[in-house]
Amino acid sequence: MVVDQYEISGVNTDEADSGLKNLTTRIKDTWAAQGNKKVELDIGYYANIVNVGGQGIAITTDGVGSKSLIATAMNKYDTIGIDCIAMNVNDLICVGATPVSLVDYIAVDRVDARILDEIAIGLCIGANQSNISISGGEISQLPDIVKGFDLAGTAIGHVDLNRILIGKNVKPGDIVIGIKSNGIHSNGLSLARNTLFSLFKYKLTHKFDELDCHLGEELLKPTHIYVNEALDIMAGIRSIKAFAHITSDGFLNLSRVASNVGFVINSLPTIPPIFKIIQELGEIEFSEMFSVFNMGVGFCVIVDSKDIDNTIKLINNHGKKALVIGYATNDSTKTVKIPKYNLTGTNKHFNYEV
Repeated sequence: MVVDQYEISGVNTDEADSGLKNLTTRIKDTWAAQGNKKVELDIGYYANIVNVGGQGIAITTDGVGSKSLIATAMNKYDTIGIDCIAMNVNDLICVGATPVSLVDYIAVDRVDARILDEIAIGLCIGANQSNISISGGEISQLPDIVKGFDLAGTAIGHVDLNRILIGKNVKPGDIVIGIKSNGIHSNGLSLARNTLFSLFKYKLTHKFDELDCHLGEELLKPTHIYVNEALDIMAGIRSIKAFAHITSDGFLNLSRVASNVGFVINSLPTIPPIFKIIQELGEIEFSEMFSVFNMGVGFCVIVDSKDIDNTIKLINNHGKKALVIGYATNDSTKTVKIPKYNLTGTNKHFNYEV
């Protein structure tokens, strides 16, 4: 039996999914349309959209997870805010929305003005990169609950109700373009920390030959923000079908598209060294690595094959690196396959093909 190292590190995705189903059933009871407050999408997309007087208001919430522990251990807090912004705005664009504003929530065990100021520096950098405002927030002092700090945000955007983008028109043969990540981003840090620090006792100052910086600096690299290239694509590529933010669940996020299609990912970029280090040290199966980490691709764009070159050019103009990594297939089970590693996946997990 394959051991699930992510669960050993303290993250049970199956139990979370089960709890989410129960939660979803209850919260959807609040959806009875009242006046102009109509929820446009089902649960399960990257963000939802509320019809407010005929205007689509997109809303989402997310946090930085246990990446905050790396910031605390490094005593470096001026980039973690970028991650908070990125995790939210990257989700908003996945429903076709233009991000507008965010409110943050910072929970701390004790107030430290320097730490709060550094967190604010990152938040403002991320906001400027996304062209959004930070319109408010909350600081909670919770010494009995929080050790260190936690950072999350709720972001809104706008989208015309007739231009919501959730992949309804994805068809077999459409092309998946991948945009490279900047490392781990903000998902899978529990598994990374368990492997690097609990099992092998590496220090944050350790320098692996394969990395261009110390281990702590590598893990703290801020999540790429993909807003500007996504907005350009929506404005300039008529065949845009869907976006996918590759976070927890990896390429299985592609199955969130509304169409009943599957995907073959057959031309991945070289896996970044940090993932190889984690995998080899922890003896972690590829099936779990691709279920937990982005493995080098932080965002995907699905377009008609005729628009490959123009789409890649738009992305590259924003300083990102993009390439064709796969295509959509006729598959009502919405399976994602990665032939190079003999992987096939649905829902939350990749498994090896028999």
